[in-house]
Amino acid sequence: MMIYSDNIRIGVLVLPGAQLLDTASIDIFGTASRQYFESIAAVPRPIVQKAPNVSIIYISNVTAGDSIPVTSAMKLHCDHHFSEPSVKPGELDILLVPGNDPDRQADDNLSAWLAAHGKDQTTDILSVCTGLYLCGWARLLKGRKVCGPRPQQLDLKQKFADQNATFLGHELRWVQDGNFWSSGSYCAFSYNRSKANYLNNFFFKGSISNGIDLVAAYLRSSGKWPKEVAEFAIQFAEVGDRPQSYGRD
Repeated sequence: MMIYSDNIRIGVLVLPGAQLLDTASIDIFGTASRQYFESIAAVPRPIVQKAPNVSIIYISNVTAGDSIPVTSAMKLHCDHHFSEPSVKPGELDILLVPGNDPDRQADDNLSAWLAAHGKDQTTDILSVCTGLYLCGWARLLKGRKVCGPRPQQLDLKQKFADQNATFLGHELRWVQDGNFWSSGSYCAFSYNRSKANYLNNFFFKGSISNGIDLVAAYLRSSGKWPKEVAEFAIQFAEVGDRPQSYGRD
């Protein structure tokens, strides 16, 4: 019989300039928590009782307590600098990595921290959109099947050629390989890099909201949530109904 977690600790690595909609996929995890369900009288008691307590913390490279500017003029509170012991490898069950400007390479210390989390098999890494670049610089793509933004598949292959990853972002919304999950999307940042490339790729299938599909898939199959709790949260949020493959739309 599967034993589910009563307490799940999730970190969100939010760097300045992160895509808000990528980051917002964390709210699907929040919706699947006992704390959230307890606040809604209409949720059946068996669902409330089986749901785990979910702790969500926001991690960045800015000083703890400072604001993290993200897209759409939003600012998020930084709970912990990534170097703090409370968010060291082994302290998180899940680490969500939202997209950021792919031209802004992470420093070596942050890449080493992310790499160490990826090597810890007790932590699942969920990369959304251009979060794959951060994971690539941390060498987490090595030998894996991964997604990433559709228009930037070639760029990803060239930048991280030495990691021998299989890039599937042109055909899949999300993919899992071991404890590493990644989603693709249309990348908003590509407009700034090449207007012509942006226009050429604008009508590609793909969505900046694929991180939500990724989290819904993770809820269903990670084994951390009871099936009935995962399905209730997914239906409650009205997400997770798009197929993994673009070709099946």
